[in-house]
Amino acid sequence: MSSDLAVVICHGFFHNAAIYQPLVEALKSHGIDAYCPQLPMSDLSKLNVGNIISPNFNLDPPSGGYPQGEEDTQAVLAILELLIENQNRRVLLVAHSGGGFAATQSALPEVQEKHRQSRGLTGGIVSIFYYGAFIVPLGESLHTTFQPKDGRIVTPPWLQFHKNGRAGIGTIFEPEKYLFNGLDEGQVQKWKPLLTGSPMCMTTLTNNAYETLPCAYLHLEEDRMLPEAVQERLVAAQSEKTGAFKVYNCASGHSPHLSHTQELVDIVLDFANGLVS
Repeated sequence: MSSDLAVVICHGFFHNAAIYQPLVEALKSHGIDAYCPQLPMSDLSKLNVGNIISPNFNLDPPSGGYPQGEEDTQAVLAILELLIENQNRRVLLVAHSGGGFAATQSALPEVQEKHRQSRGLTGGIVSIFYYGAFIVPLGESLHTTFQPKDGRIVTPPWLQFHKNGRAGIGTIFEPEKYLFNGLDEGQVQKWKPLLTGSPMCMTTLTNNAYETLPCAYLHLEEDRMLPEAVQERLVAAQSEKTGAFKVYNCASGHSPHLSHTQELVDIVLDFANGLVS
């Protein structure tokens, strides 16, 4: 394993980044520097919810509107600039759930390792590893990818909206059932208070990182939020356009960073070890 490799985790919607700390620490125990920046779309301090300790999801949007995919992307690019431009680090992006959008959008050609090598520079993004993540096609948004094309709006059973409906903030309904299956009650009670909320992501993906970077996908076999069959369809559809993903499987629900932490790390390291500088 290259000592200059760093991992940047793009967390899912509705999450405080602290929920991914077990994964960060497990990677660090293997000598891998890992970072999970808080993404604005899930940052209660940016969503006008009043007291973030006891958020009120019925308040109106902030005066400038809710953060969107652009702001999440900028948060990822900020840490990429630190690691790549300032430290010449090689970076593996790890994307979970809705973080698949920010990871793909932020993996711009100019911060990819091969592009930097062509300019005589070292460091850069070497790959993207997705797990239980939304794969958004180029020119689409999360909204257009997962909503019916006939204009109907379908709300998944795990998502609930509040006073302002789909123009406001969504939160996870029954997270112990849909998000934390596989965790014991103590773990559920530990992590549930760290869940946040997010607006709908309407930002269009404009960066085709699938075409220029090797990609891997870990299918989560017990996922109740993004069922394995949907994960498989997303990967198959994108693979037809830009080439095959390296595929792994795990008998986990939607949160393997909590329920299968070491197995997730082992798979990430297996993929990373196969990357050629």
